[in-house]
Amino acid sequence: MLNNKVPDFQLPATNGKTFQSSNYLGKNMVIYFYPKDATPGCTTQGIQFRDKYADFQASNTEIFGISRDNLKSHENFKAKFSFPFELLADTEELACTLFAVIKMKNMYGKQVRGIERSTFIIDQNGVLIKEWRGVKVDGHIEEVLNFIKSL
Repeated sequence: MLNNKVPDFQLPATNGKTFQSSNYLGKNMVIYFYPKDATPGCTTQGIQFRDKYADFQASNTEIFGISRDNLKSHENFKAKFSFPFELLADTEELACTLFAVIKMKNMYGKQVRGIERSTFIIDQNGVLIKEWRGVKVDGHIEEVLNFIKSL
């Protein structure tokens, strides 16, 4: 999918909104997939995106976080940490499938299906221009911001 136009997709978003990817043509988008609301790594990642949000906005870039959690869980997570960007509820795994982020993972010695922490950059024309898979949170947000600034 890299270097190809991302098919238009729609998901329920926080604040009673509906996210429609085609509504963001003309802006860059950072779409990050994370395993679960309010878990340590996902919280750290969200906080780091929050703290750099103004820098992303200054580079004509919107940020969206996606997990399989429902909207109620997302609303609580967003409110607790004052995230200035919307979280998208992918309970049906529509975007997860589109971006192929569901993987088998080991959790306490058991194989479970889950989201592999991943970040995607979609440019102003709706083309996927960069992807990071199997993301480690430390230093990642700086790397994403540096890439955006290089555009």
